[in-house]
Amino acid sequence: MYVVWGSTYLAIRITIETIPPLLSGAMRFTTAALVLGVVIMLLRGPRAFRMTLRQFGGAALVGLLLLTAGNGMVALAEQHISSGLAALLVASVPLWLVVLRLVARDRPQVMTLTGVLIGFGGVAVLSLTGGGGSSGVSGIVIVLLASLSWSVGSFLSSRIPMPADPFAASAVEMLVGGVGLTLTSRIAGEPFDLATVSGRSWAALAYLVVMGSLVAFTAYIWLLGSAPISLVSTYAYVNPVVAVLLGALVLGEPVTGSMVVAGLVIVVGVALVVSTERGKKAQETPEEEPAPV
Repeated sequence: MYVVWGSTYLAIRITIETIPPLLSGAMRFTTAALVLGVVIMLLRGPRAFRMTLRQFGGAALVGLLLLTAGNGMVALAEQHISSGLAALLVASVPLWLVVLRLVARDRPQVMTLTGVLIGFGGVAVLSLTGGGGSSGVSGIVIVLLASLSWSVGSFLSSRIPMPADPFAASAVEMLVGGVGLTLTSRIAGEPFDLATVSGRSWAALAYLVVMGSLVAFTAYIWLLGSAPISLVSTYAYVNPVVAVLLGALVLGEPVTGSMVVAGLVIVVGVALVVSTERGKKAQETPEEEPAPV
């Protein structure tokens, strides 16, 4: 999760060099959905896809918010800003989730709200300064909207009917998200010439399909059932660090002083939110005492 999910921002940047951003996302998610669907059918049979219309609708809505809007806008934004800056701004997702909880009249702890204020302070610095580089304002606005859409989708996923099988739910989300991106690409009139697509863009797209949409997600599902949530949740503030380093090493993306400082502020804010919420959940669900012999 650390390396692969953190590297997807670099892979997106390389993919959209010669493949339109929305179309590349459509190709990525529809392909991954079909592959995952075949694997589920072979391993679990048709019963894995048994779901009500409301459950299918819930997964479809989440797919549109996470993938069509969220991931699609990240790809659009990376036409104007570096992959590292995009990853740092996307790191604000846990902060947006706390804001959505406030809207839903859930009262987070004081330390959680403190982490949100700290994190959004870093987001504000990045947004106002562009990380100290020549980043486009439009790219920053687009990626912030992408983060908000991803947060809304994540927030709703635990509050609306969803398929019982998480892998089947993921296949539906990716399929609907891919179809949504296909339609959006057609409406936007994205030009595409197969002859102009470079080998490295094809390789990056294949990496996104196999590693980003299949392997990393499978690892995430496995970790949720096999590792402490406190360990799993650390991806939220490790991914942007990996993305910034890979962008600088592979593409030579500039890493300015203000970008480093603002990025650290965001990471600190997110870490404070994650650690506080982890402690809250630990208090609410204490470990069972061992049964007497």
